[in-house]
Amino acid sequence: MNLFQKKAYALLTGDEDARVCRDIPDAACKEQPRNYLVHLAALALTKSGDKFIDPKITLAWLTAALGAPAALLSLLVPIHNAFSLLPQLVVAGYLRRVPVRKWLWCGGAMGQGLAVVGIALVAVYLTGDVAGWSIIGCLLIFSLSRGVCSVAHKDVLGKTVSKTRRGSVSGYADAAAGIVAIALAGWLMTGGGRNLNAVVGILLVAAGCWVLGALVFGRMAEQAGATEGGDNAIREALQQLSLLRTAGKFRRFVISRTLLLGTALLPPYLVVQIPSLDTGQTVGLGKLLLAASIAGFVSAPLWGRSADRSSRKTMILGATLSAMAGLFSVLMARLGTASELTLTLSLFVIYVGHAGVRLGRKTHLVDMASSGNRASYVAVSNTVIGVALLVLAAIGALVDNLFANGGLLFFSAMALGGALTSTRLQEEQQRP
Repeated sequence: MNLFQKKAYALLTGDEDARVCRDIPDAACKEQPRNYLVHLAALALTKSGDKFIDPKITLAWLTAALGAPAALLSLLVPIHNAFSLLPQLVVAGYLRRVPVRKWLWCGGAMGQGLAVVGIALVAVYLTGDVAGWSIIGCLLIFSLSRGVCSVAHKDVLGKTVSKTRRGSVSGYADAAAGIVAIALAGWLMTGGGRNLNAVVGILLVAAGCWVLGALVFGRMAEQAGATEGGDNAIREALQQLSLLRTAGKFRRFVISRTLLLGTALLPPYLVVQIPSLDTGQTVGLGKLLLAASIAGFVSAPLWGRSADRSSRKTMILGATLSAMAGLFSVLMARLGTASELTLTLSLFVIYVGHAGVRLGRKTHLVDMASSGNRASYVAVSNTVIGVALLVLAAIGALVDNLFANGGLLFFSAMALGGALTSTRLQEEQQRP
């Protein structure tokens, strides 16, 4: 640990004594400033890559531009999200056998980078149905690799960064990625993204972000962890599901997190109401990306600090903001006064709220778990959420077809339910 690392850590966390640690060993505490910065740099790179290949914007535009069937567009977001969550029980079972888990994260990041290179090659050489299904295949590989990173990162974060410091890592990384996304949005608004070769360039830059992120994360000074309990991964996965029955505190968190999915599923139902967003109009898409990016850039550091003080209250406030913005949009639509401006502002508030929910629930889970059960908690929670995501997305689509603005109402109500159930969670940051 050098002087620069100590000063940068103190500036970012407000912690002058880098050796004040609450729930990590002394050996890890000595390396905390260095590891904090490694986490921050690696996450900033991979989160920037995520912004570049946003399936709701970049991949959707690319799939349509290559002449793929319109039905494939509806598969992009569910595959991107759900298939990064569903396999995590098995991944966690394997993770327990590996004493140093950072290399799993590095491998997952490399897998994501290679999958994005595959999508870029599809854009260069293929068209039509073959191109569409090839993108789906690459996205599936990307999502599975992402699931490995998710389980490994939370475990490594819990081993290397102390409680009350973890939320700010993601907060600052989100802010850095937000700056990158703002630049991309500005470029899209000028029409730069209309050129297919330019989109291929975006994909290759994104792939480079994951590869570089893997190289940076490999510099983590991680202490070897416990490997007992590394039984057959499938058998252990089934056993871990019993946590939902035996661990009441964890079960309440999973229920809240399921309802909080409303904040993540609200935006598409808002976007389709904006009249200028016809297929291929990258200027309009750039406006939405700009609103979402500014929301993340401005709010993420504040939410990160808030989560370190009270992850529970952060989730409650974030969910309430998103729900109120969704209900406001429904009201404007019913009154016939909705406009591109009001809908874009509503989207901004929804993204601000969702950022709080996301940072709050990540911090809450890591702080709630111990070094012995953290990987299992993450895997069980994410697997349940993966299934819930597919089911709730289908229900939301059905409700939206049956009732005007039904999707917005349904997911706004879910977000409010998540805020209410979060009030029953414990203040994990106050525990020793």
